[in-house]
Amino acid sequence: MTDLAPLEAARWAARAGLVLPDDRHAVVAATADHLHSVVSLLRELDLGDTAPGRTGEPDAAV
Repeated sequence: MTDLAPLEAARWAARAGLVLPDDRHAVVAATADHLHSVVSLLRELDLGDTAPGRTGEPDAAV
């Protein structure tokens, strides 16, 4: 994905039912770009040997 243009961010927000003030378009686009880069890095992680997380109440002794 290339950098999200501010007007494109506004268009996507409007499509989702959110109206962004003009001064927020660039900030929202930059935030979306950052989130996309983080998710892309997480997708590259090999979690095949990672133990599953615990469920339930935490131990009192920990």
